[in-house]
Amino acid sequence: MADDRVRRVTSADVAREAGVSRATVSYVLNDTPHQSIPAETRRRVLEAAARLDYAPSAAARTLRSGRSDVVLCLLPDWPVGPEVGALLGNLSAALARRGMTFVAHPSTREDRPIAEIWKAITPAAVLAFEDLSAAEIAAMRAAGVASLVALLGRSRRRPGELEVPQQRVGRLQAEHLAALGHPRLGYAYPDDPRVAIFAEPRRDGARAACAGLGLPAPVSRTVPLDGAAAAAVVRDWRDAGVTAVCAYNDEVALAVLAGLRACGLTAPGDLAVIGVDDIVAARLADPALSTVTTDQAALAEYLAATIVEVIHGRPAPPGPGEDITRVVRRAST
Repeated sequence: MADDRVRRVTSADVAREAGVSRATVSYVLNDTPHQSIPAETRRRVLEAAARLDYAPSAAARTLRSGRSDVVLCLLPDWPVGPEVGALLGNLSAALARRGMTFVAHPSTREDRPIAEIWKAITPAAVLAFEDLSAAEIAAMRAAGVASLVALLGRSRRRPGELEVPQQRVGRLQAEHLAALGHPRLGYAYPDDPRVAIFAEPRRDGARAACAGLGLPAPVSRTVPLDGAAAAAVVRDWRDAGVTAVCAYNDEVALAVLAGLRACGLTAPGDLAVIGVDDIVAARLADPALSTVTTDQAALAEYLAATIVEVIHGRPAPPGPGEDITRVVRRAST
């Protein structure tokens, strides 16, 4: 039986095609400094590589440079909605501009130990969104792998950790509603435990804003993505004197709007509502949904720049300003 497997083109094939040595191919394709390669020879090598569709393997590049170009992102068990998807897409692009390759992998310790994941990929750095143990960090460091943890609301950091502000999101929501004259706020908490890492600091931020403004703490209720269930919560808020609600995100805010309609009520007259993320559906809602949005491209640039600096043992750059997170006011408030 014939072997239908396609053989990988090697540097030896390029050398034969160009009529030069493999060393010359290596010098040309890697743009090796201090090597005097005639322009005509360089042209022949590049044209031969293009004709053969030659691409050096990642393993070979790592052996030559002594460093991988891969950044491994360990994703917790999150639903990858528009906001997380935007962050990952922007982060991939920001790292690509710096010559790095971005790989995202779900990291559930119960299914597979983290060490097995990063050892299989041999990355230059590991970016995690949940705490790494001291043993995990030490093992990575011993293998020459940089490690960073992007935090989502913890107030005190350890070395190697980045602050990705979520408390500010909740503060902006509450401050926006208070500035419109609402004296009693509610907080619409999600019913998906996987997003608690985002939801808790956002709720804490709303509570802190109310405390600073001399308002009672928001009346927090879990709001399922179901109109009838949301209607029951809306009635509860109305009985408690709540006139405006900070929702965990736009999807939960849309559920609150559905609950209002089921009760024969409207926003913002009966209950003002503000979400988070500025998804497309927020702009198309009736009424259009006020929201808090974060410049994910700017956040990704900061994360990418920090990763590269840590890989090279240099200090992290200054973080982005608070203006990357802002309120977008629409008809719901």
